[in-house]
Amino acid sequence: MLKQTYPYYLANEAVAANTDLEVTDKFSGEVATRVAMADAAAIDKAIGHAVDAMPAMRAFPPFKRQAVLEHCVARFRERYDELALALCIEAGKPINDSKGEVTRLIDTFKVAAEESVRIDGEIINLEISPRAKGYHGYVKRVPIGPCSFISPFNFPLNLTAHKVAPAIAAGVPFVLKPASRTPVGALIMGEILAETDLPKGAFSILPAHRDGADLFTTDERFKLLSFTGSPAVGWDLKAKAGKKKVILELGGNAAAIVDGDQGEKLDYVVDRLAFGAFYQSGQSCIGVQRILVHTKLYDALREKLIAKTKSLVMGDPKNEKTFVGPMISGSESKRLAGWMDSAVQAGAKIVAGGKVDGAMFEATLLEGVKRDTDLYRKEAFGPVAILERFDDFDAALATVNDSDFGLQAGVFTDSLAHAHRAWDMLDVGGVVINDVPSFRVDNMPYGGVKDSGLGREGVRYAIEDMTEMRLMVMRETW
Repeated sequence: MLKQTYPYYLANEAVAANTDLEVTDKFSGEVATRVAMADAAAIDKAIGHAVDAMPAMRAFPPFKRQAVLEHCVARFRERYDELALALCIEAGKPINDSKGEVTRLIDTFKVAAEESVRIDGEIINLEISPRAKGYHGYVKRVPIGPCSFISPFNFPLNLTAHKVAPAIAAGVPFVLKPASRTPVGALIMGEILAETDLPKGAFSILPAHRDGADLFTTDERFKLLSFTGSPAVGWDLKAKAGKKKVILELGGNAAAIVDGDQGEKLDYVVDRLAFGAFYQSGQSCIGVQRILVHTKLYDALREKLIAKTKSLVMGDPKNEKTFVGPMISGSESKRLAGWMDSAVQAGAKIVAGGKVDGAMFEATLLEGVKRDTDLYRKEAFGPVAILERFDDFDAALATVNDSDFGLQAGVFTDSLAHAHRAWDMLDVGGVVINDVPSFRVDNMPYGGVKDSGLGREGVRYAIEDMTEMRLMVMRETW
């Protein structure tokens, strides 16, 4: 179980400043623990320590950064069950999904440990004309400076890891604001980082209310802001961020295309679609929201997917048989139910699920959803998927692109030509062939276009954002 209280971490040290933040068990609704909450003064102090830590972090050699990351990997393994249970309680994530996220946390830190000792530069041949004879160019990457991180509630371990682990590898100090609904995993991470010999001020982990955390965005001492969350909040933060670099990992309403040649693989396709649409109650920005199926397979896939959807177990996330747990809050469930009801009033039909009880939202499948409804155009971020048919592959690609979002898309096809056409034509950050768009491995470049954000995560790509190129030109003397 969770501890009764958790401190925050300011300049590498635990501070039991208060117990102002109540963290609830998302299934029972009861208070599970209380967490220290940072005010503006604490945030300001943390930023000052991060600035002061910059020289020491710059001098902290790659092998020591690697040792810190390897220590975290070892301790995460030792505390695997604790981390999984904490995630299950604070996020309402089914225990099997929670264990999977702890595994990905470990993977992300492992990759960062490997990358920390191969942040290389290059030699540039400058002798491109007679005037540059005898000149040589050398480029290395240097830490960008103190970084501000804001992480979301839906993957409170792994999406935090995708900011913290590259920062340590790159040698940048950081101040992290974890989601106030799910701060415990990040604070356990802070407890483990505090065991290492990172320079003082290298990290601070400070839960804070959104309205009291403007310094994470506006303070000019930060050189980079990395935010993962909703598009409305993300673009607003970018507008307020000033001169600092901004990385945004925002929302999506991901689509999966099922080509007409998938008849013999239909059971596999259905299993993957059900997983992509309904795992962790659909609260994933790359969760399957729109399913486009070739006409000749539509009826057969529809029948199988309805049966699969109805078979999913909903209930207590601590039960290993549970596949669909609660959404993060009753208000989010109510919001999605309103979108569903509006779609039905506009002519859509619920073919599976549809029942809502507080934060519990049944895995739900609809068809006939109009393309101008909120359920179709916005990010559902819940266990709801939409079925529609297509006759022409290029038309299906155009339908996928008819979205304000562009994070990832999935295409089930045996046609190499169709796979390449999707890769060429889909206006997204990633195309996944023969699996759902929900697939992610933690070393791949991950991010989107349009309202889905700016920049890419994936450890090596995040390190590139957290470092800058520095050129040295050397002239030979005669």
